[in-house]
Amino acid sequence: MLGTKTYFPKESQREIKWYLVDADGKILGRLATQIANLLRGKHHPTFTPHADGGFRVAVVNTENIQVTGNKAEQKFYFRHSGYPGGDKYRTYNEQMERKPEVVLRQAVKGMLPKNRLGRKLLRGLKIYTGPDHPHQAQQPEILSL
Repeated sequence: MLGTKTYFPKESQREIKWYLVDADGKILGRLATQIANLLRGKHHPTFTPHADGGFRVAVVNTENIQVTGNKAEQKFYFRHSGYPGGDKYRTYNEQMERKPEVVLRQAVKGMLPKNRLGRKLLRGLKIYTGPDHPHQAQQPEILSL
């Protein structure tokens, strides 16, 4: 049979590559899509759908993420305490005042696979409010998305 062989990356061949993204003034959904693609490794020629490509993303300035339309008042974030009647709802504005990291994390989580691989990839996403991050030692490549 002629053609190219399927590429299977070995664990020893994989290098961890860090990216730094500034979320200041970016649109939530578009930013989340680009971050999810980076985490999966779809931008790389050795993309393998069933494996972690070794890409990590640090996001700074998440308190300045924007949404379009009326989502600031109409979008809700749901959580549950585990007890009967323990459901809690917050609007986008309330969530941004309390924990702006949750907004971006949930948006990216919804765009990753719903399995063990998706959970593993989500651990490679580090989100920070403000311009400071503790990943200088990893020498992240600064991306302007």
